[in-house]
Amino acid sequence: MIDLQKGNTLELVKKLADESIDFILTDPPYKIIQGGCTNKAVRFKGTKHEDLKNGELFKNNDIKFSDWLTDAFRVLKDSSHCIVMTNDRNLEQLLTDSRKAKFKLLNILVWKKSKHSPNRYYMKNAEFLVLLRKGKAKNINDMGTRQVLEFDNVKTKTHPTEKPVELLTKLIENSTTENETVLDLFMGTGSCAIACRNTNRSFIGFELDDNYFNIAKKRVEEKRKNTRKR
Repeated sequence: MIDLQKGNTLELVKKLADESIDFILTDPPYKIIQGGCTNKAVRFKGTKHEDLKNGELFKNNDIKFSDWLTDAFRVLKDSSHCIVMTNDRNLEQLLTDSRKAKFKLLNILVWKKSKHSPNRYYMKNAEFLVLLRKGKAKNINDMGTRQVLEFDNVKTKTHPTEKPVELLTKLIENSTTENETVLDLFMGTGSCAIACRNTNRSFIGFELDDNYFNIAKKRVEEKRKNTRKR
C-alpha cells in the first residue's frame, strides 16, 4: 500500500491512529544558512540570494520540530524507530524537542555526500540523521551498518533537498521488515515512497506543496507501471 496524501501534515497526522506506524523516516523543512558566502555562491535553481540569507528555500518552512514531534511519538508503535534528517544548525533544537516529545536518542548518523556546499568554515558535504526510539530499544536489522553512510547525491533532482533512494532504502531495511508501514510527514517528491515500493513496505506520506505532491504521485504511478511490465 502506497498512500500519498496532500495537505498540512499537522492536520493529517492527527487522523492517524495511536501506535499505527512501524517506522517514521522524514526530512522536515528547516531554516538554512548562507554559510558566509556571497551573491556568487552556488545555490538551488530558482532561489535568490535573499532566500538563502533569510533561510527561506521553501514556501512552507516556518514549521517547528515541536509542532509535530508529539504526534509522531503518538502514532509510532512501541519499540520502533524514528529518523529525522537535519543540518548542523538545527541539530541542537531537534534533540531538545525530541526529548520533550519523550523520544530517546539512539544515535546520530551522518550521510556523507558525494558533493559539497560552499562554506567559509569548512565546505559542507554531510547531513545528520537523528535516530530516535519510542519505548524499548530495538536493534537495527543489519548491525554491521556503519554510522557514516556514503551515498552519491541525486544527479537530477525533482526537489531541492532530495535524498537518494539508495540511502532511504538502507534506513528502511534496517528499521522495518516487509509489509510494515513507514510514515513520511514531509514527503517532498516521494523518494521515500519509491524506496518503500522497492522493498515491499507500506507507505503513508504527507505533502502540502501542489507541485511536489504531483511529482510524487507521478513517480509512484510510473513505478507501478514499470513493475507490471516485468
